[in-house]
Amino acid sequence: MSTTKVKAAQLWGKNKDDLKKQLVELKAELASLRTQKVAGGANSKLTKIHDLRKSIARVLTVINATQRSQLRLFYKNKKYLPLDLRAKKTRAMRRRLTKHEATLVSEKQKKRQMHFPQRKFAVKAEA
Repeated sequence: MSTTKVKAAQLWGKNKDDLKKQLVELKAELASLRTQKVAGGANSKLTKIHDLRKSIARVLTVINATQRSQLRLFYKNKKYLPLDLRAKKTRAMRRRLTKHEATLVSEKQKKRQMHFPQRKFAVKAEA
């Protein structure tokens, strides 16, 4: 059982199986420390619970981050992205028309522009 804090820099180099194994070990150690707490263990062991919880969080963070990066690679050239991988922005920005949609002109509008163009005046209006 590990007694030192887990460093995030060490975790990034490990593969998924090693991380899962370490996570199981940390959770088992946490469970044993919690039983000792109920039984009335020494305070020195009780302070390790905080460190273990933080270590578990670090391992989970690395697992989730690597999983998300793999998913980003998988969906890189696909037509649609899962919602949690899309850019958050704001609700209004997400609902806004795309540049392509904003520049589209209907057939009726094209005809109107062709037959009734903006008039050009030779004399400049004075204020």
